[in-house]
Amino acid sequence: MADAEGNIEAKNYAVDVAAKNGGPNVKGAENLDWGVKARLWRIFDTASGNTLMLAFDHGYIMGPTSGLERIDLSIVPLIKYADCIMCTRGVLRSVIPPSCKTPVALRFSAGSTILTELNDETLVGIEDAIKLDAAAIAPMVAIGSEFEAKTIANLARCADFTAKYGIPTLGVTAVGKNLARDARYLGLATRVCAENGATFVKTYYCDEGFERVVAGCPVPIVVAGGKKLPENEALELAYKAISSGARGVDMGRNIFQSENPEAMIQAVGAVVHRGMKPAEAFELYRDLSAR
Repeated sequence: MADAEGNIEAKNYAVDVAAKNGGPNVKGAENLDWGVKARLWRIFDTASGNTLMLAFDHGYIMGPTSGLERIDLSIVPLIKYADCIMCTRGVLRSVIPPSCKTPVALRFSAGSTILTELNDETLVGIEDAIKLDAAAIAPMVAIGSEFEAKTIANLARCADFTAKYGIPTLGVTAVGKNLARDARYLGLATRVCAENGATFVKTYYCDEGFERVVAGCPVPIVVAGGKKLPENEALELAYKAISSGARGVDMGRNIFQSENPEAMIQAVGAVVHRGMKPAEAFELYRDLSAR
């Protein structure tokens, strides 16, 4: 116990200096618990407020797809350039070095493969997410499919985990082959995810009306890279997404299937965090590839 006598009276209150909470301005996070915010601020860069996520969870439905045959060789060298990695618990345990300091968005749903109908998914246990120090849990939500109700229920359960354990929920919108990736659909899908408790949402970009999709979603949107594009087109996609209000991109095939993945992830990072225009970023990609 401190002595009651002899204490120096406190006087350095800096009353003319406004209090600061620090960290990036994450949309919709003002009223979240400290633990949720702390994990979000590991994912979103404190300077730009954006995130470059590296996705390599494709194997849980596709198996050893091109570029992911040897994750230890193709992906591990790229992790240092990412703000967050998105993968399954099996790959995390078996391949990713435990010395990795990059936060993990843990693929949190599992189920059917490309051999059958997709999205009939169940959730991983929250205990595993805690043991693996997940910065976010990522269930898939299939709006407009026959599994819509089940996947929304999965998302709502994850939102309960967010509230109880302080781990953000990333709602991943799945787009079936018969669904259009237009602003009307994406606006519906992202809003449904947010309304059911997603802390942030991963969805696709559309050329017309994406600003409305972002404005109508009360939490941050991260844009999926989708199918493999030529490098200059993938950089243009990233630039359009960020310019339209997305707070990051989560790219997989457009990085690890690139001719030079290490150069590509750095070029995408320049777009996401420095606002580099596509032509400049493509030149950066070419310069890095030539070294």
